[in-house]
Amino acid sequence: MRKNKVTTFAEQIRRLRQEAHLSLREVALNIGIDTSLLGKIERNERQPTKEQIKQVAKYFKLDERDMMKEYLSDQIAYKILEEEADLDILKVAERKIQYLRAKQ
Repeated sequence: MRKNKVTTFAEQIRRLRQEAHLSLREVALNIGIDTSLLGKIERNERQPTKEQIKQVAKYFKLDERDMMKEYLSDQIAYKILEEEADLDILKVAERKIQYLRAKQ
């Protein structure tokens, strides 16, 4: 993934496919999902499952953890925008994560 340009997970998937000169059908077939579902994922109309993210990472020979970070960061960003929340919520969430990890 490109570090200098911010894009959504969906935009990254589309870019990877287009840069490899692959059709939606080709990629969908190789990762084991329906072509229309992949199109919806690329248009950000549907969210991929964890397994689908793993398959995309494997197919494009990318780090699975990096792909999950990209996907999860989208989900957090969308939720903050949807709730019209302040970015300080991220600091609160970080403290809660540390607290919850300590309890494990």
